Amino acid sequence: MIGQKKNFIIIMFSNFLVAGSTTMIMPFLSLYIESMGDFSDEYVQRWAGLVFGITFVAALIMSPIWGRIADKYGYKPILVINGFGIAISIFLMGTAESVMELFLLRLFMGIVTGFIPTSLAFVSSQTPREIAGKTLGTLQMGSVSGTLFGPVIGGLMADAFGFSYTFVITAVVIGFAATLVLFGIKEIKRVKKKGSHVYARKTIVQGILHHRLLINVMIITSLIQIGNFSIQPLLSLYVDHLTGDGAQVAFLAGITFSATGLGNILFARRWGRLGDSIGYEKVLGFLLVLAFAFVVPQAFVTELWQLIGLRLLFGIAVGGMIPTTTALMRREAPIDIQGEVMGYNTSFRFLGNIVGPMFGGIVSGFIGISSVFIVTGTLFLLSFAFLRYTLKKPEQDFEDVLLEQEMKSM
Repeated sequence: MIGQKKNFIIIMFSNFLVAGSTTMIMPFLSLYIESMGDFSDEYVQRWAGLVFGITFVAALIMSPIWGRIADKYGYKPILVINGFGIAISIFLMGTAESVMELFLLRLFMGIVTGFIPTSLAFVSSQTPREIAGKTLGTLQMGSVSGTLFGPVIGGLMADAFGFSYTFVITAVVIGFAATLVLFGIKEIKRVKKKGSHVYARKTIVQGILHHRLLINVMIITSLIQIGNFSIQPLLSLYVDHLTGDGAQVAFLAGITFSATGLGNILFARRWGRLGDSIGYEKVLGFLLVLAFAFVVPQAFVTELWQLIGLRLLFGIAVGGMIPTTTALMRREAPIDIQGEVMGYNTSFRFLGNIVGPMFGGIVSGFIGISSVFIVTGTLFLLSFAFLRYTLKKPEQDFEDVLLEQEMKSM
């Protein structure tokens, strides 16, 4: 028990460092591209989008692969590889001399961007099912805290030390987190039973597609991320529209953005604990309705304080969704393939991260920024409908579904 508590504390602190450090470079990525040459605004904006997005595309493809490797060799080696891989890629970004070099390094970073999802799977695998929600909710507080402080610290460091040194400092911090995991974590190896079943990747994919609850929760995970990310690139413009104070818009947008993270931190553990008590499906359904109720009114605010208050309440609702869906995966997936199953769920999350900003941009381009909140609310309501439909169907045992798919493929 003491070893598990030590593992948890190290993982939570490492997540804080990694999440904070990787978001440090976000505020000045487009400025860094601009500094590489005499480029037009259109060129900088296009490449900023490509450089930002390629990491998620690579991570989407790699997540199930890292999960499968972790199921075979353990989670700790993957955490160490990912940690040092991210550190090396960010360090080299500080030496990049062209936009293409930066693009390729962001691609490499996406290939090894599995630290936080793998840490979730690691903690989940070492945690009893009956407290998985509370534990994962507490763990999420580390990464969300890092995401809150990272952009602010990154912006200050870029102003104080310049872009290149900020990349170096960021890489050192992530390297330190990976070193903590390397020497501080003790993974309890799962002893496979003699003659235990080994499922092919094709069988697992088909099993997920034919298991109503798992595939619907993964789709819901993607819809949640689309809802979260659709407004993020537009938030500063919306704040500017509400305040008309162009001088302070970045600072005020930062406060508005942080309100969501604060709500997330305050309630993630509570929602996880409630899921352990009354069932993850019930809590997830309630949170989806709550998110709908708090996001739609944001389209009709007339003052900034109203938007900040609603973003805080929205963060409270969203804060329980990731630990709840992860705990659901933990409950349904056999322990021997849990990493791979969670990897596919992570891929759906990254898909939402990619689609969300594009979706928000398209909607706002046609019918205005405020309408994005209404459409986003509709996505949460659609997710609730997906969940309700699934729960009305007969329950399925995932192992039975896997065996059935394996028999069909013979």
